Amino acid sequence: MKTVVIIQSNYIPWKGYFDLIHDADLFIFHDCVQFTKQDWRTRNKIKMKEGVKWLSVPAKVPSKDARICDVTLAEDDWAGKHLRTLHHSLGKAPHWKALEPFLAEIYATKWASLSELNQTMIGRICKEWLGIETELVDSRPYDAQGAKTERVLDLLVKSGATRYISGPAAQGYLEQSQFDAAGIELVYKDYAGYPEYPQPHPPFEHSVTILDLLACVGRDAPKYIWGWRS
Repeated sequence: MKTVVIIQSNYIPWKGYFDLIHDADLFIFHDCVQFTKQDWRTRNKIKMKEGVKWLSVPAKVPSKDARICDVTLAEDDWAGKHLRTLHHSLGKAPHWKALEPFLAEIYATKWASLSELNQTMIGRICKEWLGIETELVDSRPYDAQGAKTERVLDLLVKSGATRYISGPAAQGYLEQSQFDAAGIELVYKDYAGYPEYPQPHPPFEHSVTILDLLACVGRDAPKYIWGWRS
C-alpha cells in the first residue's frame, strides 16, 4: 500500500494540512496548476485580540494564466511586517520564544518564488517541529497531463500510488469510477474532532495557521493534530 496526497502548496497552512501530510507516504506539491488570487496559496489566518485576521503575501503574477510555480513575491517589507504581526499575535504564547528564531530565519530569506517559500516552510515545519517523515516532492518532474480527475490520476499512476487521500472539498469534482478503474482507493479526509488548546486570544478558533499551535504547545503539537486519535 502506497498512500499519496496531492495538493497545492499553501502559505503557513492550518493543522489539517499537516494532518494530511502525516497520513501519506508521498506528498506531492501540485504547484504546476493555475494560480488563483485570494486563496490559501498566498494567505492564512491568525488570531488577534480583535479576532481572526488574514496574513497575506503580496504576489507578483506574470500573467492571468500563470501557474503557482511561476509566481514571485513583491519586493517590499512584507516579510518584516508578517514577523511583527505574528509576534503581536503570539508573543505571549508559551513557546513563542522557541519558534521566533525559526520564523526570523524564514522571513530574512529572499525567496525566488512563492512555491519555494511555501514548500520550504512546510517541509521544515514537518521535519523540525512535527517529526513527520513523509517524502515531500514537487509535481513538475511528473509532467502530469489532463485536467481535474484525469490529472490527479496521472500523477497517482506515475508516482506508484495505490491509495489517495483527498481533502473533503474535492468531492465535488473527483470521479469515483475513474479511481475504481485505475485500482486506486479514494479516501476523503475527515477534519472533525481536533482538540482545543489554550490560545492567547479566546474564544478558540481551529482554522488558523499551524504557527498558532506551535507557539502555544510547542513540540506537543502532534498530539493535537493526529496523536489524540490513538
